[in-house]
Amino acid sequence: MNTPISSIIYFIIAAMFGAVGQYLYKAGAESSNGLLLSYLTNTKLIGGVLCYVTVMVLFVAAFKKGGSLTVLYPIYASTFIWAAVIGLLAYGTPIKIINVIGMLLIIGGMYLMGK
Repeated sequence: MNTPISSIIYFIIAAMFGAVGQYLYKAGAESSNGLLLSYLTNTKLIGGVLCYVTVMVLFVAAFKKGGSLTVLYPIYASTFIWAAVIGLLAYGTPIKIINVIGMLLIIGGMYLMGK
């Protein structure tokens, strides 16, 4: 079964939204006081939830178009790469050579899983 390019694009976009959602969860956690009300009214946390809702919508749309699990889910693993880039830009978290090697392994695994 061939996976449509539109399904692949949806999953790439979903991976970006997933990484932004992770960033918003971290930023929201840092700005909350630990009480339930501060979680429910925290715009960063709400933004993170909306990112993950968007991820699920994109997943469904990709599968509706005929996307294959073995092709698409490895693409979503690129979320870890996007999250590292966001961490670098937002927090100055360095991306070390070992991280780059891990990213290359993720990309290699994505390629192999899609075969």
